[in-house]
Amino acid sequence: MHRIFREAPDLLARLVPETGVEFPEYSSIEPLDTDLTEIRPLERRVDSFFRVRTADDEGGFLLAVESQTKPDPDKHNSWSYYLAHMYAKYRLPPILVVVCRDKKTAAWAEEPICIGRRFHTSMKVFPLVLGPDRVPPITDPEEAAKDLPLTTFSVLVNAKDPSLLAILDAVAPVVGPSADWAEFMEAGLDEGPARDHWRKLMAVYTPNFPGFGSVMEEAWIKVHSDGEAKGKAEGKAEDILRVLEVRGIEVADSVRERVMACVDLELLGTWFDRSLTVETAEGLFAGE
Repeated sequence: MHRIFREAPDLLARLVPETGVEFPEYSSIEPLDTDLTEIRPLERRVDSFFRVRTADDEGGFLLAVESQTKPDPDKHNSWSYYLAHMYAKYRLPPILVVVCRDKKTAAWAEEPICIGRRFHTSMKVFPLVLGPDRVPPITDPEEAAKDLPLTTFSVLVNAKDPSLLAILDAVAPVVGPSADWAEFMEAGLDEGPARDHWRKLMAVYTPNFPGFGSVMEEAWIKVHSDGEAKGKAEGKAEDILRVLEVRGIEVADSVRERVMACVDLELLGTWFDRSLTVETAEGLFAGE
């Protein structure tokens, strides 16, 4: 039934309209290799991944969580791949949740991802987005004390709010006594005034917490967090260069140095995705 189209590809143009969609004007219909097996190294890592089991007997569903700091069209490709792969591997319905710190990125991430052409959509992905519009900061101490994880997340997702320092002042007396969530808050805030302000607050509310209350402890936290981030970046950079090497693509010293010097994990992820298809090593930086 399908081989006939190999003999007469144009037959597709005459038959597809029978399904109720319009076939566009075309210049050619060319048979491609039917083997879709991936032979090159392919690494795809979602930020966080969960299986949700439900009370019914349907097996539950999957949750993929991605943290996004800025609009990135390449992510549409990655997210669609994640969902298709999860569904094929686990045979459970996957749901994508994207968390964002600013309204512009949240609005971009919330747009449906349409795969197909104007005359027909083959697949549509609807991300669920958690951003400042959907998760307002919790500043009431009584409400904050009821759910420390939610309080912490509400602050971090609103980290670009102009009144962030006042928000930190409000939650510090509640979050501070919990060393674990105080540390999580500190790690989630960007380097700058907000993190410095939080450390000063914790010197009051969490005097025994590592990293607060003394110059030595504060330096320890910075070295520890910076070292961990640098290690992850170096590993990702080495993966990029390894893929190019396996694919037989020559890598100039300038490209190698630029990749190894990068500490932005999101940018390295974009370069890794590109390393699987670029024709030259310089193609990693296309458009940048």
